[in-house]
Amino acid sequence: MPANIEVTSDRLVVKVQGADRIWALRSRLEIPLEHVLGVAPAVEEARKWFHGMRLGGTHLPGVISAGRFYSHGEFVFWDVHDPGKAIGIDLRDERYQRLILEVAEPQAEIARIGQAVAKVAV
Repeated sequence: MPANIEVTSDRLVVKVQGADRIWALRSRLEIPLEHVLGVAPAVEEARKWFHGMRLGGTHLPGVISAGRFYSHGEFVFWDVHDPGKAIGIDLRDERYQRLILEVAEPQAEIARIGQAVAKVAV
């Protein structure tokens, strides 16, 4: 089930939906917009069968990746069923250096998050 992303004037709020809350061992992430470095499609990354060392959560290749992973020296939070709808959000000064999330409308979310981050950077 796609993550629900809310953008407020100063925060990015990710709400993990449905049973994914159990699989990911998290239901919500809240990130200050000033800690968001960028957002882009993550289709190719999500299609790889190995996402790093799983530290908490679930990984069934081709079915679900949800939870905390350690990859290339970074902590990454995953919540993806459909790699074709995955976006990557790069962060700084946070518990996770990257979020890989399935969203209903990837291009619309990328544009919306990008616009919000640009406003905070001004």
